[in-house]
Amino acid sequence: MAARSGVTGFGWRSWRSWPRQIVSTWRSSLQFRTVGITVLLSGVAIALVGVYMSVSIGNDLFQSRLNQVLLESNRATTAAQGILNSSDAADRVQVQTLLGSARTQVTAASSSRLIAVFRVPGQEASTVAPQDFSTFGASTGVISSDLRGAVRGNSGEQFWQSVTLSTDEGMQFPGVVVGSQLTVPVAGQYELYIGYSFQDAEATLLFVQQTLGVAGIALMLLIGAVTWIVVRFVVTPLRVAAETSQKLASGDLAVRIPEKGEDVIATLARSFNGMADSLQSQIKELADLSEMQQRFVSDVSHELRTPLTTIRLAGDVLYDQRASFPPATERTAELLHTQVERFELLLSDLLEISRYDAGSVQLESEPTNLVHLVQDTIEGMRSLGESKGTDLRLVAPGGHLDADVDPRRIRRILNNLIGNAIEHGEGKPVVVSVDSNAGAVALSVRDYGLGMTEAEVAHVFDRFWRADPSRRRTIGGTGLGLAISLEDATAHRGLLQVWSAPGQGSCFRLTLPRGTNGELVSSPLPLPPADAHPVVAGFAPGTTEGHYA
Repeated sequence: MAARSGVTGFGWRSWRSWPRQIVSTWRSSLQFRTVGITVLLSGVAIALVGVYMSVSIGNDLFQSRLNQVLLESNRATTAAQGILNSSDAADRVQVQTLLGSARTQVTAASSSRLIAVFRVPGQEASTVAPQDFSTFGASTGVISSDLRGAVRGNSGEQFWQSVTLSTDEGMQFPGVVVGSQLTVPVAGQYELYIGYSFQDAEATLLFVQQTLGVAGIALMLLIGAVTWIVVRFVVTPLRVAAETSQKLASGDLAVRIPEKGEDVIATLARSFNGMADSLQSQIKELADLSEMQQRFVSDVSHELRTPLTTIRLAGDVLYDQRASFPPATERTAELLHTQVERFELLLSDLLEISRYDAGSVQLESEPTNLVHLVQDTIEGMRSLGESKGTDLRLVAPGGHLDADVDPRRIRRILNNLIGNAIEHGEGKPVVVSVDSNAGAVALSVRDYGLGMTEAEVAHVFDRFWRADPSRRRTIGGTGLGLAISLEDATAHRGLLQVWSAPGQGSCFRLTLPRGTNGELVSSPLPLPPADAHPVVAGFAPGTTEGHYA
């Protein structure tokens, strides 16, 4: 019983999923949608034609049968009246026999066994008048008072009425009752009613309707099959074109649409293939140019290291002996030492950017505690912060869980973010926060300095971009730090985002998945930060739309 119940439940669930599957197929399949619309409209047209034909045939059958019935009834009434008129019956028995002969004649002439004879009310009582007679049985009640009133008031005319006749077994079928008057010698006026069955006409109409229904269904199936075949010839090339375009968009530049024939589809295929050839050629040219540029940057960076090392050694010698130089020479030695250091940083950053552009970056991930990593980074930059009057603070309420990251690259992100915060913090505190949840760890660097406008925030991760070009750098930098930090975050499948507002400072937030295969759902730290002004605060994402709260 339990197994049977389970099967029933599965079938019910499958049945309930049909509408959703049909809607999904309707949206995704042009062929199914075209055939469905064609069959639906054809079905409506066939249904309208079928209803019209059924009604027309039904009316024609009824009218033909009615004309036949009225003719037979009139003939039967005339024959019966002729028998009555030719008789000289005078007593009750003779009149009774005469009326019986008239009924027999009516039955023979009308081919109907449903006959009723009633004496017209309101006549003088007669001892020879026969009693009323009816073979309608259970259907006697179908002779309505309206019909009897019409027959009584109009001698010599026929009146008919559609009725539902019943058999003794209770079966019902449509029919017509025709009424007229008979004049019986000595007895007076009598109402004659003859019932006719239309059961044969109804059976004929039902057969015609069933035939039309079966023919309509067969025609709809045939139309659907023909439409399916015809549409398939059109949709199949379109489907091939769609699949080819998807492959082309995914990077398979060598895929093409087969060209067959000289029709419109073949013209479309040739045009598409020509476009694909042109696109492939242009992309190849751009790829070659990009590869040459990347190789040029890498080669130049490598080649510059040798003369730079020599210059650095010579500069260090001069820098160490600067105290023995005249003041102007001493200042020159200091500037040479500073710019050589900055040149080395620029070369390192250019090499790193060229690796990302070439797609040759490999992460060396290992379980790392971000709180300890942040503590070490803050301690390494505390002297720089003190020289600028900046207090570096760490807030780590729940960030003590390990995450699989490349510690060298995360440390580089921290150095860039904290260095920028010190640079633009106007000597105010810089708060570094670390927190985690079930699927992600996050750190943010918050300063309370000048801040940026929304337009400036939109370019903050651009290479060599500066919010204020006229502002003098006090701690060096190459203009590539944030761009490299963004690449480092993306390599970890993380997000580097920024919020900033003029006069309120800035907040950079780095969110990373806990595991190497994890997905980011939410960030443990809010952005904008909790102490941001809700009215003037602006938000711009680093790598995504910034939907985390």
